[in-house]
Amino acid sequence: MLRLIVLLLLLANGGYFAWTQGYLLPWGLGPAQQAEPQRLEQQIRPEAVRVLPADEARRYETAATAGARAADCLQSPPLEETHAAALRPLLENWPAGSWSLEPLLEPGRWIVYMGKYASAEQVDRKKAELRQLGVVFEPLSNAALEPGLSLGGHASEEAARRQLDALTERGVRTARVVQERPELRAQRLVLPAVDESLRARLDELRPALNGRPLRACR
Repeated sequence: MLRLIVLLLLLANGGYFAWTQGYLLPWGLGPAQQAEPQRLEQQIRPEAVRVLPADEARRYETAATAGARAADCLQSPPLEETHAAALRPLLENWPAGSWSLEPLLEPGRWIVYMGKYASAEQVDRKKAELRQLGVVFEPLSNAALEPGLSLGGHASEEAARRQLDALTERGVRTARVVQERPELRAQRLVLPAVDESLRARLDELRPALNGRPLRACR
């Protein structure tokens, strides 16, 4: 019995050896072939493959990063109709959807105003008086009202008069309500997606923008 078992083990080991070495392939027996010659056939010009020097690899990486930079949304300050009209022919050959001129309405601004004063020294004295009263003041945005002080800005004359009444009760005596800026009807250039190709063309628009910068959309 022991001899039979030893004989069976020897036959099993011999058969496994023959199977792993492919000796039984003519009878359809053998392990799966791992060679894949079709991969070699799919290679495209393998002789052209080369290792890049470090500085050249960095240049390619920098160029790829710059090309992948996200597009920016840019917009102009409010533009008068003359400037908007000058922009239109410059933008006609830009890609469709890459720009728009949007109507813009900025309401007038009314302020509680003190001035005009005869000198900067007089303005400083008035500032000191307002600080003693605990009244806040701010710079003017209309140069025609300088030298003077704004005690607060409002979108309507009525709101400015209400503030003036409240300041009068606190001891402010020489302030009055004036319109710092009239209502403004204008247009705004919006470039919603400025990529690298459009960024290179921004200089075309500068003359029509009259030196006004494009800023990120808000």
